Amino acid sequence: MAGKPILHYFNGRGRMECIRWLLAAAGVEFEEKFIKTPEDLDKLTNDGSLLFQQVPMVEIDGMKLVQTRAILNYIATKYNLYGKDAKERALIDMYTEGVADLGEMILLLPLCPPNEKDAKVASIKEKSTNRYLPAFEKVLKSHGQDYLVGNKLSRADIQLVELLYYVEELDPSLLANFPLLKALKTRVSNLPTVKKFLQPGSQRKPPMDEKKLEEQSDLGPPQSSRAPS
Repeated sequence: MAGKPILHYFNGRGRMECIRWLLAAAGVEFEEKFIKTPEDLDKLTNDGSLLFQQVPMVEIDGMKLVQTRAILNYIATKYNLYGKDAKERALIDMYTEGVADLGEMILLLPLCPPNEKDAKVASIKEKSTNRYLPAFEKVLKSHGQDYLVGNKLSRADIQLVELLYYVEELDPSLLANFPLLKALKTRVSNLPTVKKFLQPGSQRKPPMDEKKLEEQSDLGPPQSSRAPS
């Protein structure tokens, strides 16, 4: 029997959090080895574990996978969360790329200079309510099904719901005009595996605060190492 996947990253959300969400939703237990010092990062690089000298890195099925999208694609395929055919996978890819676009803006918000933060938050709110959330609401309305693709849970639903939590952290009112998205968030959150992940004490990570940001800045660029993937 194969061992648990091992996740190598900082003790924070960053680019690993969507991987944690996907594994948790699939009901897969995983271990984490946190990068706490520059030496930890150098060791992974020097022993050849990081193909492009950056994290996230996940040890799974005898591989050391890097690049966030590659890791997500593998996990989704392995646990049947990636559609039934090429057309469904194309839709899932399209939706998750939209999720990633908005998610990237929120991910990088802690790095924003204080004098620019209000403007950046306003821009994220505007893009959320006028571009991204309406698009996903439209998809759900167009087919009237419970999930984004094929009326079956996929990585697109999981990653979108993760994003909706972040949007609500930014401003709870942003979802007010999107009833189908709120229903999807409730539906996915009530799945037993996801519900367990949302409980206190799970491996889900809290929002980045100033202290955590300062700790990670000592190791390299926050949220990932050296060059984000």
